[in-house]
Amino acid sequence: MRIAFIVETFPALSETFILNQITGLIDRGHQVDIYAVKPREAAKVHADVIKYNLLQHTFYRDFPRNYLLRFLVAIKLILQNIYKNPLRLLKALRTLNFFKLGKKAFSLRLFHAAASFVGGDDYDIIQCHLGHTGNLAVFLKQIALLKGKIVTTFHGVDISQMLIDNDSDFYAELFEKGDLQLPISNTWKQKLIDLGCDESKITIHKMGIDLDKFEFRPRLPKTKQKTRILTVARLKEKKGIEYGIRAVAIIAKEYPQLEYQIVGDGELRSQLEQLIEDLNVSNWVTILGSKTQEEVVQLMQNSDIMLAPSVTSQQGDCEGIPVVLMEASAVGLPIVSTLHSGIPELVKDGKSGFLVPEKDIDQLAEKIKKLLFNPDLGVIMGNHGREIVVKEHDINQLNDRLNTIFHQLLASDSTSGEK
Repeated sequence: MRIAFIVETFPALSETFILNQITGLIDRGHQVDIYAVKPREAAKVHADVIKYNLLQHTFYRDFPRNYLLRFLVAIKLILQNIYKNPLRLLKALRTLNFFKLGKKAFSLRLFHAAASFVGGDDYDIIQCHLGHTGNLAVFLKQIALLKGKIVTTFHGVDISQMLIDNDSDFYAELFEKGDLQLPISNTWKQKLIDLGCDESKITIHKMGIDLDKFEFRPRLPKTKQKTRILTVARLKEKKGIEYGIRAVAIIAKEYPQLEYQIVGDGELRSQLEQLIEDLNVSNWVTILGSKTQEEVVQLMQNSDIMLAPSVTSQQGDCEGIPVVLMEASAVGLPIVSTLHSGIPELVKDGKSGFLVPEKDIDQLAEKIKKLLFNPDLGVIMGNHGREIVVKEHDINQLNDRLNTIFHQLLASDSTSGEK
């Protein structure tokens, strides 16, 4: 099969789930091209990006903020392709139909999006990550620039914040003309149904991890060594890092052997670093910045508790099921997280971790303390978490399933949803 992935950013250190799907499909003999708005601004990339030579198969949109520059780049793209890909360029030029598309055409946003596909090819499957990329695929298929079955994976922000920011029928055309919707959780499946998507076009397909990269290690009770709490997340509001820091601040002086490491970068970094100073917990709390998957695995192996204090942002942005919690469970870490979105589908409260209400700092601190002072409990929870991930989130099994889903979709115009 020829498969196109349409994503926001690639490569992205924080989105290993997309990388694992891509490499898994390549391993199964398929040709994969990647279409992204832009690369994530990070100095490091995961080893598999290099191993699979993925950047040679990645196409980016050149969309300057300045309108004049945007116009000049559009002229450049037209001149570059007028002899090289004349027929496909003509299809892309349909995005400049001002009478039909109005402001969308005038902004040149659709043209620049379409232009990245001019040098591409027809595909069997168009795998979109996030609902709005599915919308784009439907539009590009309508102007005959894309060919293939449109499959859209819904993660979280696309059916939370994006629906607040847009009209209620934002996905109506995708639901009608897209071939399959793949929500990552039961929570999001129900949301799609509530939005009007035909249930026969919905199949739950969970995110997964490569268990070979996350070796299970039982957490043995410590005596004199430091106890390490770890958070791995983009530093943005929905990750709730502020509440994790405040919870650790409650405990720190009572438990001086504590160390809280935060892996990730983002728009809230300076604000969170200031909070650490204001709370006088810089001896206990450190923001490490972005790390590769290999570095994250090593940090997990040297940690004792995974903290993920996720919240719903002021704009309505929500998590799906954070892949990092699958990774943490795989290596045997007990989880402290929140009753947020699809997290309870992965973390079983009282069994593989603890779940508390969003933004409840006192409850977060209490559950962390429970694990600090009862290390045997963390061992039991870590074992249970590993069992869940092996059963439900093994990327090899999930990629086999995705491969089957794609083949079934090509063989038929409809596929049965997971009930």
